[in-house]
Amino acid sequence: MKIIILGILVGAFMVSCQQPAKEIETAWLGPFEKPAQNPILEPDSTYTFKDPITDSIVHWQQADVFNPAAIVKNDTVFMLFRAEDNPDAILGRRTSRIGLAYSTNGMDFTRYPEPVVYPDSTKTLKWEYPGGIEDPRVVEREDGTYVMLHTSWDNTTARLSAATSTDLKNWTKHGPVFQQAYEGRFVDVWSKSGSVVTKMENGRLIAAKINGKYWMYWGEKFVNVAWSDDLIEWTPTLDENGELLKSMVTRDKKFDSDLVEPGPPALLTDNGIILMYNGRNSENDELTDPEHGKGGYCGGQALFDAQDPTRFIERMDAPFICPSLPHETSGQYASGTTFVEALVYFKDQWFLYYGTADSMVGVAVSAKKVD
Repeated sequence: MKIIILGILVGAFMVSCQQPAKEIETAWLGPFEKPAQNPILEPDSTYTFKDPITDSIVHWQQADVFNPAAIVKNDTVFMLFRAEDNPDAILGRRTSRIGLAYSTNGMDFTRYPEPVVYPDSTKTLKWEYPGGIEDPRVVEREDGTYVMLHTSWDNTTARLSAATSTDLKNWTKHGPVFQQAYEGRFVDVWSKSGSVVTKMENGRLIAAKINGKYWMYWGEKFVNVAWSDDLIEWTPTLDENGELLKSMVTRDKKFDSDLVEPGPPALLTDNGIILMYNGRNSENDELTDPEHGKGGYCGGQALFDAQDPTRFIERMDAPFICPSLPHETSGQYASGTTFVEALVYFKDQWFLYYGTADSMVGVAVSAKKVD
């Protein structure tokens, strides 16, 4: 199956981005539009479960639901979403758990009653409590195994971690993904947002091997790359000085002037590897993009070399999705957030799911089809 995407960008992708995109002779995914049915997932205090750590009943979706992963299985979209429990706790001090929901149309989701990944008494507890499990991305391996890359948050250090499942309901946690690389040098270094390179195969997005390895974009202040043999243990790429290789960095006076953070699993195409990423606008007057709100998050797309995933080629001049709706500029993160994190090809369209202001889940849909 060949991926057909836009050849030249002229003008803005969405009404939420006021600055028109610079003409770039590269194929990007899109354009995407936000349906009227937004948000598609909101907090719900009626969902409870017995927390194995405190041995108490917790309203685990009461505060926020946001930053989802998604995958298509049996003609159904399954969403793994981050849920926070305590609305009275400050940003970053609520316990996060991962819930599961499903939809047969990509828009209306039915939630399972209890979380599927959460802090418990296993060996990974020291990395994931009390902050919890955050911001999942999920990919399917060739053998049908699902691999979730998520953040383990102990309220001190964010650690990119892995879990595996064969049914999306029962997960085995493996802990931080950098435990083995370089004798554990990076296991206690702040890490998050793992975007594995995928390919389109028979209408499904499957983890892709390049030069015999799996590849992943990760990071927050800048984009780093890592490789793996099994999607569980990862080795970060280093520069000539032995430090983390900065494959893509921030840009002054642009929407990504403060940080660049990988979004959904990246996509291998005929033109290269397309990485959707989240750019945060600086609050510093000397660096900020005046066309977008200070501290706000918008989504961009970047292109990397298909033969050398560490080699950055180019990126959009302006974002393709930005906060524009009321729920995207309120909640926990009032500066405005459209945090792109999940992308699926479903019913001949691309569905892009994103977190809104760290509080709800939104969706944007592309009418550009794959033939």
